Amino acid sequence: MADPLAPGKLPAALLARLLASHARADDSVRVGPKVGEDAAVIDIAEGALIVATDPITLTGNDVGALAVRINANDVAVMGVRPRWFLAVILLPPGTDEAALAGLFAAMGAVLDDMDITLVGGHTEVTPAVTQPVVVGQMLGWRADGRALPTGGVRVGDLVLQVGMAPIEGAAVLAAEAAGRLGALPAATREAALRAAETPGISVVEAALRAADLGATALHDPTEGGLSAGLHEMAEASGLALEIDAAAIPWFPPGVEICRHLGADPWGTLASGALLAAFPAETAATARAALAAPNRPAAIIGRAVAGRGVRTEDGPLPRHEADEISRILAPPVA
Repeated sequence: MADPLAPGKLPAALLARLLASHARADDSVRVGPKVGEDAAVIDIAEGALIVATDPITLTGNDVGALAVRINANDVAVMGVRPRWFLAVILLPPGTDEAALAGLFAAMGAVLDDMDITLVGGHTEVTPAVTQPVVVGQMLGWRADGRALPTGGVRVGDLVLQVGMAPIEGAAVLAAEAAGRLGALPAATREAALRAAETPGISVVEAALRAADLGATALHDPTEGGLSAGLHEMAEASGLALEIDAAAIPWFPPGVEICRHLGADPWGTLASGALLAAFPAETAATARAALAAPNRPAAIIGRAVAGRGVRTEDGPLPRHEADEISRILAPPVA
């Protein structure tokens, strides 16, 4: 009997094989399904339509708001402002109307704040889920057809990290593993619980600003953390990344919680951080322009010929599955 698949993202090699086996030629699809790419780009007569989809599954807390922010990030890192949102909302039996109203209210507040319109979706109660699950779909459009792929990094480019990590990971672990964090200072736990709002997991404005500043590629690291995000960027671009581990801007409460629970911060949900590649001659200016309160920006590496991601200590391990999946997995009987 074949081994079962582990929780979390599919292994990159397996996903690449599956996508390749179902590839279909279509001249209107400029960026299609590919490991590492955040969204698809479809050429239309009026420009380019950018489409992304992502579920919220690692937590049942505030899933409507998270779905909007996560999917908005995936469109924005193509250099396009997110505009239209659809949501498939799956609720476990026992959910009451007040809980559903709360989910919609939180989701609607984020949509209003980001000037995004809810245009459709589907909602049902089903025994197929044990906690609320939201699968979001986000669309954006550019009349000039411009879009930045993850795979646009060029040899010699410098890689910036804008924002800290792991911000989303801190928020999820603070909520889902609260009973295991009692030994940590209250200030650490409270900062982690608020992390999705402050410093926040949205990279929309930073990504659009980076695109305007001349970024060659942008990426939104999510499941698998910075480790997976950097590997995805390198793989999509067909080159290697040399990373200065000491330059990484870390979110202190997230790192403290990870260490307390035995998780690797490199492999923990990293929404709230933006990876951006720039030509070497403009990277320092871009870094200064992208830095903001609660959003440090740092040059963390360089693109070189080759394959993979490495630091001064050697190859950077790739986290195929997010550390949160491992930490929150039920104990084996």
